[in-house]
Amino acid sequence: MSLYTDYLEEIETRKSEGLHPKPIDDGALVAELISQIKEVGNPYREDSLKFFIYNTLPGTTSAAGVKAAFLKEIILGEAEVAEITPEFAFELLSHMKGGPSVEVLLDLALGQDADVAAQAAEVLKTQVFLYEADMERLEAAHKAGNPVAKDVLQSYAKAEFFTKLPDIDDEIKVVTYIAAEGDISTDLLSPGNQAHSRSDRELHGKCMISEAAQKEIEALKLQHPDKRVMLIAEKGTMGVGSSRMSGVNNVALWTGKQASPYVPFVNYAPVVAGTNGISPIFLTTVGVTGGIGLDLKNWVKKVDSDGKAILNNDGNPVLEQKYSVETGTVLKIDTKTKMLLDEDGKELVDVSSAFTPQKVEFMKAGSSYAVVFGKKLQTFAAETLGIEVPLVFAPAKEVSHEGQGLTAVEKIFNRNAVGSTPGKTLHAGSDVRVKVNIVGSQDTTGLMTSQELEAMAATVISPTVDGAYQSGCHTASVWDKKAQANIPRLMNFMNTFGLITARDPKGEYHAMTDVIHKVLNDITVDDWAIIIGGDSHTRMSKGVAFGADSGTVALALATGEATMPIPESVKVTFTGTMQDHMDFRDVVHATQAQMLKQFGDNVFQGRIIEVHIGTLLADQAFTFTDWTAEMKAKASICISQDDTLIESLEIAKSRIQIMIDKGMENAAGTLQGLIDKADQRIAEIKSGEKPALSPDDTAKYFAEVVVDLDVIDEPMIADPDVNNEDVSKRYTHDTIRPVSYYGAQKKVDLGFVGSCMVHKGDMKIVAQMLKNLEKDQGKVEFKAPLVVAAPTYNIVDELKEEGDWAILQKYSGFEFDDLFPKGEARTEYENILYLERPGCNLCMGNQEKAAKGDTVLATSTRLFQGRVVEDAAEKKGESLLASTPVVVLSAILGRTPSIEEYKAAIKGIDLTKFAPPLEKPAGARSAHF
Repeated sequence: MSLYTDYLEEIETRKSEGLHPKPIDDGALVAELISQIKEVGNPYREDSLKFFIYNTLPGTTSAAGVKAAFLKEIILGEAEVAEITPEFAFELLSHMKGGPSVEVLLDLALGQDADVAAQAAEVLKTQVFLYEADMERLEAAHKAGNPVAKDVLQSYAKAEFFTKLPDIDDEIKVVTYIAAEGDISTDLLSPGNQAHSRSDRELHGKCMISEAAQKEIEALKLQHPDKRVMLIAEKGTMGVGSSRMSGVNNVALWTGKQASPYVPFVNYAPVVAGTNGISPIFLTTVGVTGGIGLDLKNWVKKVDSDGKAILNNDGNPVLEQKYSVETGTVLKIDTKTKMLLDEDGKELVDVSSAFTPQKVEFMKAGSSYAVVFGKKLQTFAAETLGIEVPLVFAPAKEVSHEGQGLTAVEKIFNRNAVGSTPGKTLHAGSDVRVKVNIVGSQDTTGLMTSQELEAMAATVISPTVDGAYQSGCHTASVWDKKAQANIPRLMNFMNTFGLITARDPKGEYHAMTDVIHKVLNDITVDDWAIIIGGDSHTRMSKGVAFGADSGTVALALATGEATMPIPESVKVTFTGTMQDHMDFRDVVHATQAQMLKQFGDNVFQGRIIEVHIGTLLADQAFTFTDWTAEMKAKASICISQDDTLIESLEIAKSRIQIMIDKGMENAAGTLQGLIDKADQRIAEIKSGEKPALSPDDTAKYFAEVVVDLDVIDEPMIADPDVNNEDVSKRYTHDTIRPVSYYGAQKKVDLGFVGSCMVHKGDMKIVAQMLKNLEKDQGKVEFKAPLVVAAPTYNIVDELKEEGDWAILQKYSGFEFDDLFPKGEARTEYENILYLERPGCNLCMGNQEKAAKGDTVLATSTRLFQGRVVEDAAEKKGESLLASTPVVVLSAILGRTPSIEEYKAAIKGIDLTKFAPPLEKPAGARSAHF
């Protein structure tokens, strides 16, 4: 047997599954292909040629390295292949993006053969994925008087790699396909339970929406060969919940254009749309692929003669259709006037927000990456040549209002800005390149991030990043064959790249499956930091954090930068007093409910929520910032008091030290560096040199929400409202109901306490409730299963020390065992307490599941259809979200409790409390950054 014959066996297996040969990333296999190509009479020669040319992955894969080296031999005449001329070899190199291919092109361009050097230089001029080592070679050659190096640098300075690309079409014809009514979560486009296949693009593409939908899309493409299929969220927002690069990849696979004839299953330029536009973090991902995201506004609120919205019997605005986008409708996008037109040319809606100068550049270049790297390359070339950077790319929009103060996010962006006008204060709406301090990669998107890093030829983390972490939490609960195949490979890649990894590739420290957001919250040691993470719940309670697609994470890791507009902010403050029987989770839900009542529309969507909860430590405050993903906010910032921030930083230091003690430190000393930065920040606060981040008094907000704590008098539940007659109202997070709504009679089939929404205090609440109920009733019996998953091992260790874990063990019928992790996902449960491994568990939906059709009450964040629980034929699955005490009591009762039962069960228990700050944060009047 050989690698090649093994590959042929795999091809046969995939063929039986309706799949093409898997793209090759193994250099040893490519070496075998080359050996067979060189042997003219070899029976495998013809297929080997096809695999070499059309099925070998580019970038920094080992396969790309072997391929580039052989192409170099052909160009230099050291090897001869009739089917691959030197000219064709150059073409193949031009499609390999970077890494080994750029190294070969530089070797040839700076070599002694003038004819070869000239050809190599012409190809090199089209490449943008150059790194420091590549640039240093060009710079050194230029200084040594090499004319080819100068010619290439002059081309880079003019950005000919961009200017010589064709402009986008003046008119783009589309045919509509309604993917669903209401908000479309990225789970519809790339289900969480198929996360294991995301790096196999063709295989993963088969999970988009449904097989029937895929056939319908294919039929539309056949009927309209001159048009692009536009995927639509009718009466909703497209791509809520997460960025999900795999979702955009799937849409592009079915509706986009092939990026290169020599790279299989990598498509770009999808067109997506929604009645209420595109979710902000998903829209960023669309830009990564050079796609188009439209805000259709095809349904509008019906108003009366006074201009007030007409409400239906449920108190919701009545919508009327402005124009139809039913499946099969032909429309035109005029990219010059930036209008959406019907087939006859009638103007329907302004879509200029989709065609800003920057977004048009992404479309022209085929991706946002190419523009980011192109700008960096142009700057380098101009500086090397000693000339001003020619104005080629659209200048970054800089918005500055004299005399206007700064919101918290505006201060952070001004402080971290790169390449903006020196001395100019930037406000919301400005386009800014910013330094990224912390980067997080999670395990179900990490394999895609590693592929993106390989594709952009990156080999090491940017030295400007303070710290980066690769988690293992999304695959924590089940160590099945898929996880065993994928996760060690991912951890090895990321560890080598320079990240702190949850698993040690060498196996020397215990695998840590802590929830990524909790780890990122701890390693963020500066309230002025910018964090980028591969998950929509990257929402730290220190600094400002943005959930991002796997590609943007890769870009942040490779360059240490991100580019985005400064978002508008909504200020959230609190009045009144939180009642003793309420938990802070109820305040979080009430915030959403009161905001909707105050404004009618969701003013949080696409904006920063600047929440003034300065008395809460970072762990507890994270419960609010985490939920802002469901509020459809771009991100959230906690405004903290000095003493609270110092205490949070001290806790963070102790947890980072635990990571060091476990052996997780790397050669660069990243973790100790974070502790040192935390010490520096604490010293700045204590000295008064730089108090905790706060906005200016004269800052301008899109809206200000005031939450009245006095009116929150019973637990609040976020309900998916699965039977709402209006499909668009189902599975949103906007239906917030008091527990009394259910009349103590809604059956609960499963309770779940876990995910990133809980902290140590929640675990203690579970133990305290069990003690309370045991004291009152003599024993505790569960009428529904209760799954408990602590978010981190630190919490488990501390609960053991403090005695709470023993109480949980007493009532558990199952306790995780790291030495013998589960090999299969649980989908059937007994009426007992399950103590599961730290990690995401049910919330992720890719491993553990509730039984189909169950009603689940959870502390989780996700109530999407099919995420935690799938529908049964006879009953829709429901995932309702509530506080820890409500979930625990509901599992014990097998139903939602009455308010009286609830109050009795939590009597004397220390719930998560919050009181509004009494004093204004220091430094609020200063516009310093």
